[in-house]
Amino acid sequence: MTSAHPADDNPMPDSAYSWSRLMVSLLLSTIGGVGLWSTVVVLPVIETEFGIDRGGASLPYTATLIGYAIGGIFMGRAADRWGITRPIMFGALMLGAGYFLAASAQSYWQFIAAQAILIGMMGSSATYGPLVADVSHWFVRRRGIAVAIVISGNYLSGAFWPPVLQYGIETVGWRQSYMLVALVCVVTMIPLTLFLRRRPVIDDGDTPVARRGAVAMPTSPAKLQTLLVVAGIACCVAMSMPQVHLVAYSRDLGYGAARGAEMLSVMLGLGIVSRLISGMVADRIGGLPTLLIGSTLQCIALVLYLPFDGLTSLYVIAGLFGLAQGGIVPSYALVIRDYFPAREAGSRISIVLMATIAGMALGGWVSGEIYDYTGSYQAAFLNGIAWNLLNMGIAAWLLSRRIGPQAAIAA
Repeated sequence: MTSAHPADDNPMPDSAYSWSRLMVSLLLSTIGGVGLWSTVVVLPVIETEFGIDRGGASLPYTATLIGYAIGGIFMGRAADRWGITRPIMFGALMLGAGYFLAASAQSYWQFIAAQAILIGMMGSSATYGPLVADVSHWFVRRRGIAVAIVISGNYLSGAFWPPVLQYGIETVGWRQSYMLVALVCVVTMIPLTLFLRRRPVIDDGDTPVARRGAVAMPTSPAKLQTLLVVAGIACCVAMSMPQVHLVAYSRDLGYGAARGAEMLSVMLGLGIVSRLISGMVADRIGGLPTLLIGSTLQCIALVLYLPFDGLTSLYVIAGLFGLAQGGIVPSYALVIRDYFPAREAGSRISIVLMATIAGMALGGWVSGEIYDYTGSYQAAFLNGIAWNLLNMGIAAWLLSRRIGPQAAIAA
């Protein structure tokens, strides 16, 4: 299957154009990813604004991510059919509308609706799975590092937006800050999207598995997809505990919300480093081994939160956690591109990546409920560790089976 453009109008994979396109995609992912992080920063403010408990204040984040997960699947299918430009254009407009309406919300449920439907489902979801799948079509030899770079937009967004929004909340208020976010999304994302109008040539026969002839695992593609979805949920329930609640956790310990936002920025900034390193590693050893390494390191870092809660310790652990977790999520996209047809990349990658978002949503909400029930975050950390062990088990089992080309043929 080929694109709407003739083959000779399209640059070769791994070309200079491919790298330029990657940088534009990274910018779009960074800007559009604000939908994932804005509710984390405003969580303490929303708790006071609408007179709700910690679990209730966590619900807008959960609702946003549920909408994000559902929307990502449909956006991925749209990108497979029409290319990436239409989903991103639509997403930019919905982000503008969503942040404007959230800033104008007069009730808790109006705020949740704007976050879940416009910001999550129709807005930010277009800038994650669909963009990752699109970039994967423009690289072959350097696909691992390219996917790692574009998916790092999620973390660049997390490193950039929390301190910016925290500053805005402290100076002009959360409503005015949301209005500014709406404006930024529309005026920056729409012009950038025009650079992505060219569509790639799709070659379903060009997969790493087909070239390497790896050993097959006796399972169907449907089972493989299901296992990756479960693994994605599990790793991100674990991942969500520090990411979603670090600002509130820092405030509870007496260090203040601003310190927590700084810790989150450190975590996600070093997560970018981790993702880039994992991309280079995956280009050498493949997606599955990289997934297992990242999952194991994340579990170790998560355990460190149990005995240490000093200010310096929390900064160090946040950095270690960021360095540990970064390689996990890009590995799922690489596994999909290894073993499934390229023409299905948008929908299949989006399904798995949206499962990771569902895990973040579930974990963020459950951690808040555990906090309300126990009065501390210790049990929430233990819950995250248990889910992390499930992810490690799936990754280890898949790796031991060495999925091969027969799995793709069985489809």
